[in-house]
Amino acid sequence: MKNKVLIQLIVPNIDEQYDLFIPINIKIGEALNLIEKSLKELNDGLYIIDNKKSLYDCTTGTSYHINDLIINTNIRNGSKLMLA
Repeated sequence: MKNKVLIQLIVPNIDEQYDLFIPINIKIGEALNLIEKSLKELNDGLYIIDNKKSLYDCTTGTSYHINDLIINTNIRNGSKLMLA
C-alpha cells in the first residue's frame, strides 16, 4: 500500500477513534470529504458532515491547509490526527 497511509483519527464531537487508510496523492480538503463521508456511513448517518472541519496533528497541534497534498505534509503511517 505505497499510495496510502494508515492514520489514527480522533473525532471528539462523537467521542470516537478510527484507524483509516487515506491516499497520499490527494489534497487535505479531498481527504476531509472522504473521511466525513466514511464517518457518516460508519455511524448510520448520525455523523453530520460539516464543511468547516479541519485536520490537526495531535502531537504538534498543527492545522493542515486544505490545499496541501498529503504526501507533502508530515502525515505518515501511524500519524495521530484529530478532526475538529
